[in-house]
Amino acid sequence: MALRSVEDALHYLLADAPKWGSELRDLAHSLGAVLAEDIVANADVPAADNSAMDGYAIRYRDLQKGQPIPISQRIPAGVVGDALQPATAARIFTGAFIPDGADTVIAQEDCEVSGANVTVNVLASKGQHIRPRGQDISSGQRLLAAGHRLQAADLGLLASLGISQVAVSKVIKVALMSTGDELREPGEKLGQGQIYNSNRPMLAAMIRSLGCEVLDLGIIADDPQATKTALERARDQADVVVSSGGVSVGEEDHVKAQVEALGELQLWKLAIKPGKPLAYGKLSKVPFFGLPGNPVSSFVTFGLLVRPYLLAMQGVLEPLAPQWPAVANFEWPKAGSRQEYLRARVTPSATGLEVDIHPQQSSGALTSVSWCNALAVIPVGETVQRGDRVEIIFLRDLS
Repeated sequence: MALRSVEDALHYLLADAPKWGSELRDLAHSLGAVLAEDIVANADVPAADNSAMDGYAIRYRDLQKGQPIPISQRIPAGVVGDALQPATAARIFTGAFIPDGADTVIAQEDCEVSGANVTVNVLASKGQHIRPRGQDISSGQRLLAAGHRLQAADLGLLASLGISQVAVSKVIKVALMSTGDELREPGEKLGQGQIYNSNRPMLAAMIRSLGCEVLDLGIIADDPQATKTALERARDQADVVVSSGGVSVGEEDHVKAQVEALGELQLWKLAIKPGKPLAYGKLSKVPFFGLPGNPVSSFVTFGLLVRPYLLAMQGVLEPLAPQWPAVANFEWPKAGSRQEYLRARVTPSATGLEVDIHPQQSSGALTSVSWCNALAVIPVGETVQRGDRVEIIFLRDLS
């Protein structure tokens, strides 16, 4: 049976991802959440013309270089001044509203104060150092679209409009389970033939980075009944189930068979390296992902396939990680039958981006993932010579 391409699998997954509901959430707890509706400005920002400098507000027509002007009032930020008296200046501070009648601000370093008078010592232009009303935001302007994932600067933007709550996608609860009798948790003593479970903390962190909640089911024994029980619990308590290990064809790989017994498999085995034995299906109506047990394979398949699926569930408009061209500082002389994702490090150069690859590309070598900052994409049937352009995906877009 021909392996399914990564592109075809992604198209299928994104079309199959259920759309999640929304909830109101306090702004302070909305970092990383996905907007469920457009944000439209309810006011101008700034709300009135205001001073961009500490200085003196005047009427431009009253300005005469070297001639003293009486100071008629003092306007700190947060205080609304009186209308400016003709032929006078108002001492004003950054952010303070411009008083009626004034049309120019002179920076304090361009002035000399003597008693109750100020003298302007430099040439000025009309309207200088004034931030006009609505310069940043106009009332009725669409600031952020539904499907936008909120970043720190967005929270500041919304706060500037007095918005304290936003409608965002509900939190998705993801059940996470690891399979394998050989696995032990960090801190435990290893027996002969045992290894530490590196997938569990890695995948849990990647899930949480998407604003999802983790239901950690721990390590599941290589036993059909234990696997079935864990899958039933995950199905009943979570919105999505992610398992690592147990989806290959070995005698101790029980996850695939139990998923088929409890539901159905819709995807299995992709033309991807690392990560060929990826599985996707449903436990009743609950989406299920079975990731390979090898840690690099688990990392890559989660980033490339599960991550965009979870983002699509939350309504993100562009859930796929962007790809960028870079010049190869390496050779990859053997064409593969699967699309390969090489652990790579991208550096800027005078002509653009350059990319090197880690010398160890084994699917069990997590050092390569820790070292790299990107994945280099090698399509099926292609080779790479030094100087060729290759597509790269930055890890910040995957994890």
